Amino acid sequence: MARRLADVRSAVATRVFGKDDRIRLALACLLADGHLLIEDVPGVGKTTLAHGLADALGLRFARIQFTSDLMPSDILGVSVYDRGEAAFTFNAGPIFAQLVLADEINRASPRTQSALLEAMAERQVTIEGRTRALPQPFNVIATQNPLDQSGTFALPDSQLDRFLMRIEVGYPPRTAERRLLAGERDSTAAIAPVADATQLGVWQAAVRAVHTRDAVLDYLLELIEFSRRRGVFEQGLSPRAGLALRRAAQAWALQDARDYVIPEDIQAVLPAVVDHRLTRRDAGEGRASTLMREQVGVI
Repeated sequence: MARRLADVRSAVATRVFGKDDRIRLALACLLADGHLLIEDVPGVGKTTLAHGLADALGLRFARIQFTSDLMPSDILGVSVYDRGEAAFTFNAGPIFAQLVLADEINRASPRTQSALLEAMAERQVTIEGRTRALPQPFNVIATQNPLDQSGTFALPDSQLDRFLMRIEVGYPPRTAERRLLAGERDSTAAIAPVADATQLGVWQAAVRAVHTRDAVLDYLLELIEFSRRRGVFEQGLSPRAGLALRRAAQAWALQDARDYVIPEDIQAVLPAVVDHRLTRRDAGEGRASTLMREQVGVI
């Protein structure tokens, strides 16, 4: 299993150079059956990473380009009257895919952004009074530009909490960027699938079976309780965030061919899981995860 997961990462790495750690985090998010938010400046490979994961995992992929005039029906779908049949026919929107890329999500209005909330939380959408199930597996990868850029709408906390992880891609290292400039990447060539949707479902079930012993659960609780101490953060981690942190650590362990979680797994995924959920009360510039590591440490 670990070898095949390594094959998935290697396949994506043929498109995203020099970002093995980002690829592993993104794959861990999907293995944990979570949604991923990628926040960074334009042009560093956010969309390429999402498309590469869809290709390598053999998932049905849909890309939605979020713009200021995008409407909820453009995402969910709409019923159109068919004169020949004298009835309304539902035309499904791009949300009915296994991996949905919400590209530049924060360029759309809050009303349009909210069209994703039910889908991300319950894997279903309610359209014109009828609830429709989404395909399985179903995951969203959203990209967003920094909020200081013009024409962006900040995602509310309730929507940010739907994302199991938030990561940044960052600029490539010099050697990787040289390969890009030398034309080693063919951006038009598709990645041959290494797995398929059924296999991803098997891996997701295996993640849920990864054991977390009592001492590690106690360590996880120490982190959660520290986040809730008055005066440290605006608000602490919710129970849903705690479950997300555990699932992400389980997915990280699975990629290391382990059926149990160790504290280092939690540390590896901590920034991606908690930094978009916590805001420091003081004027410190360090990230929430850095403060948690300093104060709680590792057992």
